[in-house]
Amino acid sequence: MLEDPRPGEILVRIAGVGLCHTDLAFGGSLQIMKAPAVLGHEGSGIVERVGEGVSKVRPGDHVVLTFNSCGECPRCDEGRPAYCVRFAQMNYGGCRVDGSRTLCVGEEPASANFFGQSSFASYALANERNTVRVDPALPIELLGPLGCGVQTGVGAVMNSLACPKGSSLLVIGAGAVGLSAVLGAKVQECATILVVEPREERRALALELGATHVIDPASADFATAIREIVPVGVDYAFDTTGRREVIESAMTALAPRATFGLVGIASPADDRLGLSINQLVGAGHIVMGIIEGDSLPDMFIPRMIELYKAGELPFDRLVRRYPLSQINEAIADQHAGRCVKAVMIP
Repeated sequence: MLEDPRPGEILVRIAGVGLCHTDLAFGGSLQIMKAPAVLGHEGSGIVERVGEGVSKVRPGDHVVLTFNSCGECPRCDEGRPAYCVRFAQMNYGGCRVDGSRTLCVGEEPASANFFGQSSFASYALANERNTVRVDPALPIELLGPLGCGVQTGVGAVMNSLACPKGSSLLVIGAGAVGLSAVLGAKVQECATILVVEPREERRALALELGATHVIDPASADFATAIREIVPVGVDYAFDTTGRREVIESAMTALAPRATFGLVGIASPADDRLGLSINQLVGAGHIVMGIIEGDSLPDMFIPRMIELYKAGELPFDRLVRRYPLSQINEAIADQHAGRCVKAVMIP
């Protein structure tokens, strides 16, 4: 049973919800979100009811749900809510900040409020901070990935790295986030967009979406292959794999003054990098972590939607629909590479 919206909260009827690696990571351990738990953090749908004090949306509005933030800390004040000092508490604490639960399974309180939503459901309780109103003329069931996966990839290139026109970009991994980065690179008019990806069908899709070169890491030393294409090295690199040996190899393909953005979550075995301090200093390299594409959702999600409407951000080409009841099949297909971004329809 889901609670009624409290002050500042919004009840949303979910029309579609994307499947993200973060959902699988939390669902695989359940050490933070204790079972029973409801995950899901790429929801989109229609506002049913609003709590006291909500003025941003009203019943009937179409909305995309994204990550939550406090709106009061120094990072939020700077317009960087993805680095909110209370991010962990507000997005994967399993409950409201005051400790209360938003739903029960039978009589048992459940872990929910995941990313301020828990949208693997027919209805979700969101918050005014993590709800963005969108154009009702668009297919609302497809827009959920704009709240996380697509936002992360596109935003990394447009906001975090801010790749200028004519620059070169290396994208490592052609999943939903990596291919979204390719779309962002096209918008930024990068001259050279290289994608390293082991799956042939995803390399082909990367080329269709705007990559200028693709590299199969199984067939060549990809850092050497990159140098053959861009002898001085790439200006920007973006890793979605979280794999230590891949990141360390890619460091050797960077141009002087290059910036390397990291978004992939590493396994415990890969959670330490062996980087040359002398190389970093001598080449002026910048290595940066990226959360949610450094996005200010109220501004960036509408920006992505305008690009989509103009035909410049065809993120829907990444999407395959599944009934929510077939979530296990969607997970298996995503793991096997049979789809890039699964979107579940309740």
